[in-house]
Amino acid sequence: MNYFILLKYKLFNLTCLLTEFKFCIMKILVAEDDQLMVKMLEFRLKKDGHDIVITHDGREAVAKLDEFKPDLVITDIMMPYLSGLEVVSAVKKKYPTGTPVVILSGMGQENVVLEAFQLGADDYMTKPFSPNELSVRVRRFDLSLVK
Repeated sequence: MNYFILLKYKLFNLTCLLTEFKFCIMKILVAEDDQLMVKMLEFRLKKDGHDIVITHDGREAVAKLDEFKPDLVITDIMMPYLSGLEVVSAVKKKYPTGTPVVILSGMGQENVVLEAFQLGADDYMTKPFSPNELSVRVRRFDLSLVK
């Protein structure tokens, strides 16, 4: 009986490891024009094992949608050429049943965040935020892709 419990525990841990590995293949498109924020996002998301494409404005982000086919889009609201709201619209138009979008916003942009949710955004984070919070939020979308 003790061997059975030990084997069951080992199999559970192996399943968790395999599941963790599956999380590492998430493709994330990041649209952010602040270089310091880009470095933090890139460092944390790559450390978590994700495949990242960085864009520095909304127009570049929308252009990369076909080429990269992301599992998740993380976008700032205020960017050159096209805003984050326009990026949300483009993602939801191109991928109506998938590809979640996380909005990054500064303090005092609540009305813009509400508009982003009306356009189909799935989550938002207020800047500045912890890299650990970013990992947790991204992991939430990892779990929804695995199911």
